[in-house]
Amino acid sequence: MRPFEYANPRSEAEAVELLNAHDGHTAVLAGGTDLFNLLQRDIVTPQRVVDIKNIESLRGVTPVSDGVLVGALTTLDDILSEPMLQDYASLVQVADAVHAIQVRSNGTLGGDLCLLPNCWYFRNGYGLLGQEDGHSLVAEGRNDNHAIFGNRGPAKFVSASRFAPALIAWGAKVRIVGPEPNQVSMLPLEYFFVTPKTSEQNVTVLQPGQIVTHSWLPTAAHHITRARSDVLQLEGLDWPLAAASVCVESSAGIVKDARIVLGQVAPTPWSSFDAVATLVGKEITEATAQAAGDAAVAKATPLSDNEYKVQLARTAVKRALLRAAGQLPT
Repeated sequence: MRPFEYANPRSEAEAVELLNAHDGHTAVLAGGTDLFNLLQRDIVTPQRVVDIKNIESLRGVTPVSDGVLVGALTTLDDILSEPMLQDYASLVQVADAVHAIQVRSNGTLGGDLCLLPNCWYFRNGYGLLGQEDGHSLVAEGRNDNHAIFGNRGPAKFVSASRFAPALIAWGAKVRIVGPEPNQVSMLPLEYFFVTPKTSEQNVTVLQPGQIVTHSWLPTAAHHITRARSDVLQLEGLDWPLAAASVCVESSAGIVKDARIVLGQVAPTPWSSFDAVATLVGKEITEATAQAAGDAAVAKATPLSDNEYKVQLARTAVKRALLRAAGQLPT
């Protein structure tokens, strides 16, 4: 671990000012469940670490006229126990699927949205794109946990966020502050994630001096059902091999509209419009859920060692839809 300055702001504006120092060579410390590992292995080498955990405005869930604002420092335990979030079933299901006590108690929603990839090439110092001497180690080497969508470019890792697919299916937005202390924007979450084309790019749109302060969720309408399904290799600290989150709007049992978002299968959360098209105007049954799963993976481009993830993604979509329709246990 390399030496760095430590800063402990008490307000959003102060945090932004501190993050703007050192030409943006700074890092945000929230729960710390991932940053400490990255620092210890010199994967990230900031000149200043800005600890935001004492900024009270980033905590808790606040009702607003059109939904709720969830603070970036809201932990997984908070999500499970917060009464205002119980109507957001798929969000609670994500938190409930994490069995590691340390992650539940310290991991934060904002930190999850900003997680860097779990790709073993990246974690061993070969950069976001997993390259050596300009050649892709992922394409030529072990890639069984890598992307099956959006992988035709140099980025072949999968988005690490567990919560993003569920939030995107909900139509969530993120509140971003910076780089000026009084500069605030609300961005639809699906536009927050990017697929880098060079090793200098990031996995989100965040620029130096910007932080995510809150996630906004629209009011939970009773005619919209939602669910999440993960395919796990192991429980605890292990990550899903594939996941799917859905929100389904229906009338008299017939699907009027839906959002189906896959996780851990692409460099960004992956929305499947083809799967939605198979459902509209139909009832969710075993057959239609299977058809949606088939459509969701029809354009997959698996790598040499990860074709098995195509079936896992198909299954995750089918299970999430059946769960949303009340045909599988929640």
